[in-house]
Amino acid sequence: MAISQEEVQKVALLARLLLNPQEVELMTTQLGQILEYMALLREVDTEGVEPMAHAVEMTNVFREDRVEPSLPRELALLNAPNRDEACYRVPPVLGEI
Repeated sequence: MAISQEEVQKVALLARLLLNPQEVELMTTQLGQILEYMALLREVDTEGVEPMAHAVEMTNVFREDRVEPSLPRELALLNAPNRDEACYRVPPVLGEI
């Protein structure tokens, strides 16, 4: 399947790419080769082949969730640069409330 230089320029415009004439010629050749390869792939018999999201089977590598006791508040606030008795103190983001 061939692609014209005008089509390449239109795609470049839509992608907001500024291509000089040499780049347009190069992209026309390269995109044409890609489209030829895609046409070749269309000939492959995929009947009975399940669609997949990833070429390699993957499994979840995270540990199982477990309920455990929380860190005590005093220990969590121990290294806070600015705190009060119960909370971290941070500069206001939206101004004073």
